[in-house]
Amino acid sequence: MTRLAALLALALTALVSPAAPSAAAFSAASAACVPDPATPKRQFRAMWISSVANIDWPSRTGLSVSAQQAEFRSWLDLAVQKRMNAVIVQVRPTADALWPSPYEPWSQWLTGTQGGDPGYDPLAFMVAEAHARNLEFHAWFNPYRVANHDDPSRLVASHPARKNPGWRFAYGGKLYYNPGIPTVRDFIEDAIMDAVTRYDVDGVHLDDYFYPYPVSGQTIPDSATFAQYGGGFSNVADWRRDNVNLLVRELDERIHAAKAHVAFGVSPFGIWRNASTDPLGSRTSGLQSYDSIYADSRRWVKQGWVDYLTPQLYWHIGHAAADYAVLTAWWSEVVRGTGVQLYAGQAAYRTGASGQDPAWQDPAELSDHLRVNRAHPEMLGDVYFSAKDVRADRLGGFSRVVADHYSRPALIPPRGTAGAPPAPTITSLTQGPGGTTVSWQGTGAASYAVYRGEAADPCLVTDARNLLGTTRGTSFTDPSSGQGTYHVSALSRTHQESGAFSVVVDGPSASSAWGTSAYSAQRHGADYRFAAPVAASDPAWFPAAVPATGSYRVEVWHPADPGYNSATPYIVSAAGGTRTVLLDQRTGGGQWRSLGTFTLNAGTYNVVGVSRWTSATGYVVADAVRVSASP
Repeated sequence: MTRLAALLALALTALVSPAAPSAAAFSAASAACVPDPATPKRQFRAMWISSVANIDWPSRTGLSVSAQQAEFRSWLDLAVQKRMNAVIVQVRPTADALWPSPYEPWSQWLTGTQGGDPGYDPLAFMVAEAHARNLEFHAWFNPYRVANHDDPSRLVASHPARKNPGWRFAYGGKLYYNPGIPTVRDFIEDAIMDAVTRYDVDGVHLDDYFYPYPVSGQTIPDSATFAQYGGGFSNVADWRRDNVNLLVRELDERIHAAKAHVAFGVSPFGIWRNASTDPLGSRTSGLQSYDSIYADSRRWVKQGWVDYLTPQLYWHIGHAAADYAVLTAWWSEVVRGTGVQLYAGQAAYRTGASGQDPAWQDPAELSDHLRVNRAHPEMLGDVYFSAKDVRADRLGGFSRVVADHYSRPALIPPRGTAGAPPAPTITSLTQGPGGTTVSWQGTGAASYAVYRGEAADPCLVTDARNLLGTTRGTSFTDPSSGQGTYHVSALSRTHQESGAFSVVVDGPSASSAWGTSAYSAQRHGADYRFAAPVAASDPAWFPAAVPATGSYRVEVWHPADPGYNSATPYIVSAAGGTRTVLLDQRTGGGQWRSLGTFTLNAGTYNVVGVSRWTSATGYVVADAVRVSASP
């Protein structure tokens, strides 16, 4: 065999044996597959990209369109480089918009002037660029913040908060929409839903700013609103929590009514309540978001009003008031059995930063957080604040995270209970200067995952050890071109993965009587085997690992020539006995030809053979075989 055939995989000499494993043995091996915790197959990996105050993007106001777009592409490229699979981008930082919203003005963080048209649609651009890299795009909205100052006259004249002064209040030097006014809540939801319905976002994300964080000596000026709308509540705190609950619950309903696949998530403050206040709380002694900003995040989980929660666990391991390890365990218990996914909000901004606790001067601190996570199967990923700190990589702390935990890509954890799409069918493997390109027939799936590993490995897709990457296209180039079988699975918009499979075996194992040729341009891969007919059993065998007993479509590829055999016997090792199908190899070459659909047993064994035992004249040819799960 040539080098290409070896690259295309299939480690044939290791697979072929006189006695292939039985179906029972294969099933037992599959059941024994133990995922490597360092290479999880499913893990949400993202970073927050902040637009407010030009924290991350744009880096400053007034950049040209091309400069803004180049900067944003660089953030996405960074995410890909760090093997992330999502970004969370702030598109409504201060009751304004990074898209042409009919509800709110253009954000000042784009041009420097609130209401100033940037000359393009940033949200449409950002979603398209993220999806081109198969990154999920979660649109991040700050629900109530109007301005980081308290002067309404500085708002653009058309701003709804300026036109409706009764909607807002000033507190702590900032302006906020009043969460207690039903009209305001409807308006905020409408503004968010405009982005959801008009753009192909994958998620809606709210941050931790609900009612304002407490300011010493100040009181939230909503007593008149409470008097007007607080009927049925004996105290203002319960009423405020209900206002926030209504926003969360109604947004959840409206988002999923419009687009069922869009995820709804919140990144609340990391402490709900302390156990000293509430026995259901955590063993912490910090600010309680339930009491201070009226965010009952535990209830959102228990009621199923969110798809995921990303508590901001911005403390180090062993912190006296809020230990990361303690809070990770507490939040894991909260989501257990609810169907709500849990991701940890990670303080990348603390690593190596001056003025931080000495623990954050240890380059291993952030990586150690992810080791703590491994003890909690409910913890399904991490989100880092913020993008500029991921890029800064102070002390090499984030490089340590990547080396220790992100050595392989990961699929996003599946959301909901939708079915998986049909499995794709590999159509070709092509060697080029950039590596081996795997192509397949699309199935209308949202994306595809590509694996490469030993064909005999029943644990090929157990974790990410063999995962090469994902794409929204129907081809993928493997630059490493290592040995192994290629496997492609299909993923739905909510990341359910096709359980079926399709495998191409390019080149059989055969006796010395079979020659090797690259003469025909119709060959699959680098070469093929050929032999003269003989009245004896000397088949060239194609082995494959069949994952489960079931119905499979079997196809073959061969070059055609008038001098080849007109009745070549193909032997299929079907359940219940072998089946023989005769093909005329004088015609129909250079394409996949179906032998039919057969019930195959699970296991790794010689699935298809090309026999020399035929009365017809002319060479018999053995080139490639494709086995695919039947729809």
